[in-house]
Amino acid sequence: MTAYEYLKEKELMQRSVIAAEINGKACDLTAEVKEGDAVAPLTFEDENGKKVFWHTASHILAQAVKNLYPEAKLTIGPATDKGFYYDVDREKPFTSDEMAVLEAEMAKIVKADYKIEKFVLPRDEAKKLMEEKGEPYKVLLIDRVPEGEEISFYKQGDFVDLCAGPHLFSTGAVKAIKILQITGAYWEGDAKNKVLQRIYGVAFPKKDQLAAHLEQLEEAKKRDHNKLGRELELFTTVDVIGQGLPIMLPKGARIIQTLQRWIEDEEAKRGWQLTKTPYMAKRELYKLSGHWDHYLDGMFVLGDPNDETKECFALRPMTCPFQYQAYLNRARSYRDLPLRYNETSTLFRNEDSGEMHGLIRVRQFTISEGHLMCLPEQLENEFKGCLELAIYTLKTLGLYEDVSYRFSQWDPDNRDKYIGTTEQWDEAQGIMKKILDNLEIPYKIGIGEAAFYGPKLDIQIKNVHGKEDTLITIQIDQLLAEKFGMEYTDRDGQKKNPYIIHRTSVGCYERTLALLIEKYAGAFPMWLAPNQVTILPVSNAFDDYAYEVRDALQNAGIRCELDNRNEKIGYRIREAKMSKVPYMLVLGEKEATSGTVTTRNRKDESETLSIADVVTKFRKEIDEKTR
Repeated sequence: MTAYEYLKEKELMQRSVIAAEINGKACDLTAEVKEGDAVAPLTFEDENGKKVFWHTASHILAQAVKNLYPEAKLTIGPATDKGFYYDVDREKPFTSDEMAVLEAEMAKIVKADYKIEKFVLPRDEAKKLMEEKGEPYKVLLIDRVPEGEEISFYKQGDFVDLCAGPHLFSTGAVKAIKILQITGAYWEGDAKNKVLQRIYGVAFPKKDQLAAHLEQLEEAKKRDHNKLGRELELFTTVDVIGQGLPIMLPKGARIIQTLQRWIEDEEAKRGWQLTKTPYMAKRELYKLSGHWDHYLDGMFVLGDPNDETKECFALRPMTCPFQYQAYLNRARSYRDLPLRYNETSTLFRNEDSGEMHGLIRVRQFTISEGHLMCLPEQLENEFKGCLELAIYTLKTLGLYEDVSYRFSQWDPDNRDKYIGTTEQWDEAQGIMKKILDNLEIPYKIGIGEAAFYGPKLDIQIKNVHGKEDTLITIQIDQLLAEKFGMEYTDRDGQKKNPYIIHRTSVGCYERTLALLIEKYAGAFPMWLAPNQVTILPVSNAFDDYAYEVRDALQNAGIRCELDNRNEKIGYRIREAKMSKVPYMLVLGEKEATSGTVTTRNRKDESETLSIADVVTKFRKEIDEKTR
């Protein structure tokens, strides 16, 4: 029976069901169900359901392109995490006017409610069909299908596309569809290949869902840290310095300094010892750690890496091999462990230019890095401590509700990417799974996402555009201690290698700043705000009193600015609001006479307080890191 029939028999077939999951794999509702198969319904609310829906929308887009521009050649059109796209080879670039024409044609295809049907062809017949339709990219894709694998097509109306599926029953289910943008994209992502036109879109079962999504996209544009961070003068970039090398302006530098001091103090409370290590090292260090063999393309090398007769250095992409030297400074006993080293580390990674994005992904960045050496029986408790620190920082920053967890494992089918044996990886991943399960961490598994020396817990977060990146990592490593000769004398007098935990407390400070800009739309909590208070005397007649208030705030460690420019008070208030300062203090004759200040916050709420009371109020909000 089909998945549709199965779900109907089990009374699971509701109107909202758009596809099925058979043994964990998304399938058409027409897919055959065998005895013993695990079958579940998929709706648009399910992650895999959305991808089936958006994949169908990409075929509607492709059909519209071929209806209007038959000379265009189709390549691929997958669903993404945020919608779909189709890459098209057309000599004439699409214009903004043509986007509207394409949308109108897609609406006609939806209205026609074409039934979507799957069929399979032998390789020769499949190639012949695509050759007859003038689709050279599809012929190339057919040639790449491994022998013995099914070559399938989907038909809707008179449109046929090579596709593995799955899809909806018909085009009529896609009630609301929108083309978002058209950009250039190399065929197969290779700059040596032809530039195609990538048409991005999104679709929903209901028009109000699309309207809400478009409103969300507009809000995301307003919050984009690349735009807002420059407007608020937090950072800038300069072509002659280079891509991925941002300059922190005074306000941005102040926020990062505040974060770093907070993290270092918090780590010290938890028994971490601060180190400071060089920014570069000879290639021999990286050969010992394995980075030279497994990470060379991601490093900035000073000298010829292939000339063994001359010294060659590289800027550090991570701090672990440096901090290991601190451990190796003297002999260690089991009594010394756990030993926790932390460092505010500036790192350098040779990212591809296409990967650069504001402060999210850069080539030079600073990270709250740490390495912890411990006994086997201490491992779980120490891992828990690292995780508790990470959760504390996320909650304090207001980012905790935005994160998810990924248990990053090795890919045993890609052995060249890793060091160590299968047995060592199985042991390390088994230990980590036990720890994560005991701590009840709700993680997803990422095969092939591990570091080359060990599995890790990645704490993932999305920016306002839905792009996911790693914010914090905690890794278990049982391989590098042996490579570096790191030992301790155990209770039985035997020399043994410690377990190592690699961890960050808050991750990359630049990326964290980007996320905070977007989270708060630039209106940072008071404790993080680069300028916490703007003092605004109504006129220059009250400057002396304004200086008195400023000195009282500064003496209490409150960051403040005095704006006594010869401008109208209304103009200066508007400028202060535009800068998103947490508080304004407006001072006039009444305040100067009574020794008070009138506070005004971002919600335009105001109150009049004595200087002493306002200092107490502000210090409490800063010290408690109120959000």
